[in-house]
Amino acid sequence: MFEYDSIDSPIGKIIVAAHQGKLVSLDFHDYESRFEELLKRRFGPDAQATPVKDPIGMTTRLHRYFDRDFAAFDGIEIETRGTPFQQRVWQALKEIPPGETWTYAQLANYVQSPKGFRAVGLANSQNPIGIVLPCHRVIGSNQSLTGYAGGLHRKKWLLEHEARNRLF
Repeated sequence: MFEYDSIDSPIGKIIVAAHQGKLVSLDFHDYESRFEELLKRRFGPDAQATPVKDPIGMTTRLHRYFDRDFAAFDGIEIETRGTPFQQRVWQALKEIPPGETWTYAQLANYVQSPKGFRAVGLANSQNPIGIVLPCHRVIGSNQSLTGYAGGLHRKKWLLEHEARNRLF
């Protein structure tokens, strides 16, 4: 059984899901079928969700993030259920500070897979907890915005939001 909630944000409605006190999914309302598919793939076809106001405080944390509190997600427990490689990539995303970007090659080097930038890109695209695991901070080697499951317009907005409000 999952608990879920949705919030309106500057980049559209966001859906969050928690399971046993851990964040398991964050996606955008216009990608709801992806949200449901990933939950069923990771937790089985019988995965069911119940609407709950502010599960594990995640709705509140998202509001704080959009209000420029970039520490809003610190300490939140997550469960990704990916392969060991995916989990290494997703955990490494937390090392990219708000307002900064890494290339896929830099991320591949960080996870000790220097030739695996394509595999890193694939893992990044399957990140079940966008924004919290900030895959939007990964860009192409030519500094271009490439790939974002929530749409490039959202990736651009998130990067600008963090850069514009970066704490020094």
